[in-house]
Amino acid sequence: MIAKKFDLNIEKILEDWEIYDGIREVIANAIDEQVLTKTRDIDIFKDREGKWHIRDYGRGLKYDHLTQKENEEKLKNPHVIGKFGIGLKDALATFDRKGVKVFIKSKYGEITLGKSKKHGFEDIVTLHAHISPPSNPHFVGTEFILEGVSDKDIEKAKDLFLMFSGERVVEKTVYGDVLEKKGERGRIYINGVKVAEEENFIFSYNITTLTKKIRQALNRERANVGRSAYADRVKDILLSCKSKEVAEYLVSDLKKYSIGTTHDELKWIDVQEHAVKILNAVEKVVFLTSDELINSPDMVDEAKSGGYRIVTVPETLKERISGLEDISGNTIRNLEQFYKEYNEMFEFKFVDPSKLSPSEKRIFYMTDQIFALLGGKPRMIKEVRISETMKKELVSFDEPVGVWEKSTGRIIIKRKQLRSIEEYAGTLLHETAHAVSDTLDVSRDFEIQLTGFLGRIVTKILGGH
Repeated sequence: MIAKKFDLNIEKILEDWEIYDGIREVIANAIDEQVLTKTRDIDIFKDREGKWHIRDYGRGLKYDHLTQKENEEKLKNPHVIGKFGIGLKDALATFDRKGVKVFIKSKYGEITLGKSKKHGFEDIVTLHAHISPPSNPHFVGTEFILEGVSDKDIEKAKDLFLMFSGERVVEKTVYGDVLEKKGERGRIYINGVKVAEEENFIFSYNITTLTKKIRQALNRERANVGRSAYADRVKDILLSCKSKEVAEYLVSDLKKYSIGTTHDELKWIDVQEHAVKILNAVEKVVFLTSDELINSPDMVDEAKSGGYRIVTVPETLKERISGLEDISGNTIRNLEQFYKEYNEMFEFKFVDPSKLSPSEKRIFYMTDQIFALLGGKPRMIKEVRISETMKKELVSFDEPVGVWEKSTGRIIIKRKQLRSIEEYAGTLLHETAHAVSDTLDVSRDFEIQLTGFLGRIVTKILGGH
């Protein structure tokens, strides 16, 4: 039977397309059909004659698929990239220009390419699809058989698809997938088709939920899409992540922030913040700035001994995360939060006076005599206790030798101060000054109160002389 000729009506040849560009479109159509019909994976293989086959197991190609029109089914499906039937026609034109022989099989017919006069315009010769009846009316799917393409052409085309790239999915989100990139460059895929590369990304990304910007930017070549089109969606993907692995990558990269070598994703402050929120929820960590790390060595040692990991963050991020909750609803653990939790967990190790050594007892039992030098124990002080341990101070995280607890009316003194009456009395008077003045160290009222105590003691001892 004589083949019917179908004019492809290609007005402009894409001169910059190479053979692999055409193969890319054939593979893309095959994958789209697989997605739409939920059939088995496509096959790509070379036969004994050296011809390459690309086959899907969908519904089969019809001649009207060669017309340039919107595909309503594909327009409604968010997981396919082909929409307008443009790519396949461009691929066929490229194959013809590059001398690649094409044979297409489906249950609806078999198609080859040829040049014929345009109907009604005998002086114009155009590319036509020559359509013959099917040799197998029960053939499943569509098969492209390409003669004259190299193994390199096939591999270059396959490399544009996520399913052949070998990039591992690190985490899936509603907006797309975070991928472990292979090589130096990150890749941007849209529904599994590569549209761009990024020199300074930590990850590759497969965008599966398209924005209006992305749809507008997708040109007929589906390549070289600019970052401005997909940046917001990449950020959406990262801000939807919840895995420790993604957070570890991002937080690790933050260490390079001070020297300006972080990857581009970490230039987004809200991505930095989200990475902290994830890590705080899944691990015992304390987030410190470089200055805090240097100025609080004792606190760092305390945290490490408690099984916490120290993570360094920029000053700008420290301000953002202060008081925020992580993805599990816990307060993010910066220096202040760690100290708060430490205080809540801390318990004094009080020493019963009967357990003191004889020399310690002698000094401790002079407490009332010391107060007598001030005119008696101030009424707000309920008791004086001795402890083996003391709450450490914020920032320096040093153990104080004494503390006034207004809420309990107690002065608590570290046991080592009982080594001498001088150390014990000095600490007791210092904390009593806090109790009476109700002020902190290095305040004018505290200094006045302490000075007053010294004056009273001298007056008492010298008898007013």
